[in-house]
Amino acid sequence: MMRIKSILVSQPAPSESSPYLDIAKKEKIKIDFRPFIHVEGVDNKELRTQKIDLTQYTGIIFTSKNAIDHYFRLAEELRFAVPDTMRYICQSEAIANYLQKHIVYRKRKISFGEKNFSDLLPLFKKFPTEKYLLPSSDVLSPDIVKTLDAANINWTRAIMYRTVCSNLTDIDIKEYDMLIFFSPQGIKSLQQNFPDFKQEDTKIGVFGNTTLAAAEEAGLKVDLMAPTKETPSMTMALEKYIKALHK
Repeated sequence: MMRIKSILVSQPAPSESSPYLDIAKKEKIKIDFRPFIHVEGVDNKELRTQKIDLTQYTGIIFTSKNAIDHYFRLAEELRFAVPDTMRYICQSEAIANYLQKHIVYRKRKISFGEKNFSDLLPLFKKFPTEKYLLPSSDVLSPDIVKTLDAANINWTRAIMYRTVCSNLTDIDIKEYDMLIFFSPQGIKSLQQNFPDFKQEDTKIGVFGNTTLAAAEEAGLKVDLMAPTKETPSMTMALEKYIKALHK
């Protein structure tokens, strides 16, 4: 049975205290980190080609911190002063709290859901008359569209940023025994950066069903999958997998 000596995690390096670093120490494995994808904002010219006029909306729906940053960046570039009367509907409390980076939180109309986008339905029913803008990336979950259409509200999507493949050509991908992915775009980045990549003995770990589907579609054999009931996080799944492998 092959031992795993080196792992590449397709994410930015974690802070000091990370379960990955504990695993590396305990199992005597080298774990490297490298984001396979990054976010790039669209410019105001591109926003105009989408026929988006920021002054026309009375409500904004935020699904991520990226969406907040890029909305306020574009508002500033277009010299649009976001009015105090703007209604904000945020997917979670953490996203709502992040608004404080850009606005005085206390005096504003801010609501948030539990966790999933579908949890926002009661809020749209409560405030049905606003004209909503949804700042998003170039990839949008069909669940979001389904929920918004079911809410019978007036909403418009604006692509304000996109996820692009990072340049990884300085990496020797074959020196790793295992690669770990967290999104379909990460798999796409592997294919784009290493068109000649052959999996052979390389183990592949994936997080989430959409990443699993993308890996299988790319012809990769997936050895490790999270989340599961027993292992809700990638680090828990990885530790269990390596322990079993190194027995």
